[in-house]
Amino acid sequence: MQADTYIPRRLDDPWKIGFWDVDVAAPVLLAFFVGYLAGSKFAFAICVAVGLLASRWIARKKADRHPAFAIHWIYWHLPPNPLTSLKATPPSHVRRMVG
Repeated sequence: MQADTYIPRRLDDPWKIGFWDVDVAAPVLLAFFVGYLAGSKFAFAICVAVGLLASRWIARKKADRHPAFAIHWIYWHLPPNPLTSLKATPPSHVRRMVG
C-alpha cells in the first residue's frame, strides 16, 4: 500500500512549442521554412510577417474559448475530404440537428 500514487494534473493540456500552442506556432514555423526556401531577404521578411499575422489571428480567434476550438473551426469551415471526414459525426454542412 506504499505505492507511488502520483496523479498528473495536466494530462489533457494542448501540445506546446515553448510557450505557444502548436496551432498558433505552426503558421510561423511554416512561414520561416517558406521564407528560407524563397532565397532572398525581402521574401523571407514578407513570409515571416505573414506568418506572424496569421498566428496572431489564430491566437485572437481562439482566445477564451474551448481548448479544441481550432479543431472545431477546421471541421465547420473547411471542405470535407477522406482525411478530414469523421465517421461518428454528421457532415459539416448539416448545421441543425433534430432529435
